[in-house]
Amino acid sequence: MKEKLSVVIMVKNEEERLANTLESVKWADEIIVVDDQSTDKTVEVARRYTDKVFTGRAKKNEGEYRKWSYTLAKNPWVLSVDADEIVTPELKEDIVRVLSNSPVENGFTVQRRNYIGNYWVKYGGWYPAPQLKLFRKDKFRHEEVEIHARAFMDDPCGHLKSDLIHYSYRDISDLVRKLNNQTTWEAQKHFRLGKKMTFGKYFWRTIDRFMRSYVGKKGRKDGFWGLVVAFNSGAYQILSYFKYREMVLNEKSEAKFDRRTGNA
Repeated sequence: MKEKLSVVIMVKNEEERLANTLESVKWADEIIVVDDQSTDKTVEVARRYTDKVFTGRAKKNEGEYRKWSYTLAKNPWVLSVDADEIVTPELKEDIVRVLSNSPVENGFTVQRRNYIGNYWVKYGGWYPAPQLKLFRKDKFRHEEVEIHARAFMDDPCGHLKSDLIHYSYRDISDLVRKLNNQTTWEAQKHFRLGKKMTFGKYFWRTIDRFMRSYVGKKGRKDGFWGLVVAFNSGAYQILSYFKYREMVLNEKSEAKFDRRTGNA
């Protein structure tokens, strides 16, 4: 007997792309859209495809937000999809096939075909870049941190070979905007947890991540876009450090500042 599937999509201001994502998963037994206080027509678009649209809860912690979102699913199996992702017909067939055969696995990784604009980035570690996307919700959990929450699941884990299309960035401006947001969350995570970030370590990581992407993972074969990806990988490290250092200095100056006189 086929296991029933819930698709969970977390969104914020995705009125332009959400319909394509929802079209690609409308075959699922249940579709759940969790909206992070969108100010555009995202919710209106979502309600054309499902009556299970949850609004009003802001995402402050990625891991905790994902954990809560998956509890909304009524079915034991969850496919986690973002609004910038498209389930291909081939991937749909793979998912239907494995869920129709009483899988012993607790989850499956899915390989992603990542794009910047219309360019498919094939190197630099961007393909196949498998992620744990299909899982039994009672066997799965996320680390409760602001960004890059690690996924944990009990073995065994399977692997699907068909692609999930991921429109990572609309263009370079979108890449820079997301880099700014993500490095802020990364710095906040380390600051909140009390994890020390040192300049030497993150300066080395900046060089290492650039070289690993551009040379080690052959990003140079993607030409201009490979250089963009490698730069992004390196810049993430040093910007995260600078923002963390700013938080530390601000905390120290706040402790010395006399609010009654305005003097340090």
